Amino acid sequence: MIEQLSNFPDNVVAIVCRGCVTKADYDSVLVSAVENALKKHEKVRIYYEIAPDFSGFDPGAMFEDFKVGMGHLTRWERIALVTDVEWIKHATQLFSFITPGEMKLFPTSQADEARAWIAA
Repeated sequence: MIEQLSNFPDNVVAIVCRGCVTKADYDSVLVSAVENALKKHEKVRIYYEIAPDFSGFDPGAMFEDFKVGMGHLTRWERIALVTDVEWIKHATQLFSFITPGEMKLFPTSQADEARAWIAA
């Protein structure tokens, strides 16, 4: 499941992924949040947290994540990814060359620092 987080600036789409994330989660939460933010701002920031109880993405979710990211490629200003999941860290680093804007990886223990960085 994807949950949208509050208490972030208006130009930040902040989410946390828990359990198994599906394409429906992306469609109902993330896509609409990104679209709403892009209506108000030329560039947006993403705070993307993978919770300790995260168990994975279904194949449709993986494609949707890629589609959302690539569909607005030039409009990302900053991305903060908070995770202790090694394969997600490695995949993010592998594809970082196509990620526009600034991107930082944070371990779960530094979630507060990630929140401060994305809002700064």
